[in-house]
Amino acid sequence: MRQYIQSVAVAVGVVFVVAGAFFFPGNEARSEILDTSAALEERSLGDSNAPLTIYEYSSLGCPHCKAFHDGTLPMVLEEYIETGKVRLVYRDYPLGNRAMAAAMIARCAPQERYFGMIELFFHNQAIWTQAEDAIGALTDVAKFGGLSSDDVIACLQDQALRDGILARADEGSDDFDIDATPTFVIGEDGDIIEGAMGPDDFREVLENALN
Repeated sequence: MRQYIQSVAVAVGVVFVVAGAFFFPGNEARSEILDTSAALEERSLGDSNAPLTIYEYSSLGCPHCKAFHDGTLPMVLEEYIETGKVRLVYRDYPLGNRAMAAAMIARCAPQERYFGMIELFFHNQAIWTQAEDAIGALTDVAKFGGLSSDDVIACLQDQALRDGILARADEGSDDFDIDATPTFVIGEDGDIIEGAMGPDDFREVLENALN
């Protein structure tokens, strides 16, 4: 995993088309960049007492991960997460410098905006992954999470945050032999699903696990 992430030095400036399935609260956002431990806390969707927990190892720069979030996650949200059947835990597995930077920025935003940030990074993936000035492009997304340009720079300079994300990704590699994204660890048995399944196939996986 470490071979993918050697630095977070990138640079930018682009206007983003904004769309996303998650609502950003209207209250004044507060950056959590000074609290690395809070930024590294587990991020999840769904009831903590749900009968089935799935762990998604994902990279924000990965087209297959974007395909899952665009095409399959809405079904999972509606049929399983919102109904209390499934809890989804999102775990960063950033492949490359820009994906690492995006993962860090998302975790620097207030926790209630985290999944909104994830969706925006996926929605605008083709822009910030290709922009000549990457930091500016990433910052354009970050502003919708309540982060200023100064917040973004401070976030990307947080070595402890970077190390924490990298350590968790390494744990995924060690514990589940994860080496690609997206990869899903399903339930207590730790069944491994690799790749961006469509809604029907992923529904079958969840039904089998629940039964």
